[in-house]
Amino acid sequence: MNSTKIIKSLPYKRPFLFVGELTEISEKGVKGKYTYREDEFFYEGHFKNNPITPGVILTETMAQIGVVCLGVFLLEDQISSEEKKPQIALTSNEVDFFLPVLPNEKVTVISEKEYFRFNKLKCKVKMLNANDELVCRGTISGMIIAK
Repeated sequence: MNSTKIIKSLPYKRPFLFVGELTEISEKGVKGKYTYREDEFFYEGHFKNNPITPGVILTETMAQIGVVCLGVFLLEDQISSEEKKPQIALTSNEVDFFLPVLPNEKVTVISEKEYFRFNKLKCKVKMLNANDELVCRGTISGMIIAK
């Protein structure tokens, strides 16, 4: 399954799709990028006259690229038909934040699969900015099934 098909299979759309491109994907993990556009819906109120990407959006971006895209790739055989779509329930724990992400910044998410069994996918994820500095990292897991 190629990256375009994976992104089209995601259960998200703008303004809540935070996957711009997938640059690497295998059974071991995924690497992808997203640029937070200046006109994203959350910048208007976070923070007044000093927009910063909310931590929950950074976490969601890591989850979408690092867990959901990988889950879609791993379930390719089960969701290859148009009527079967991935169903996802995500959890995160121990997400640490180190640097802010500003409007128009491009980030890279790198995910390494810890395990995928009984439809539960657990990954170590990290986000880097354009200078390859660590923005945030953590562990995100979720139940991913084809329905």
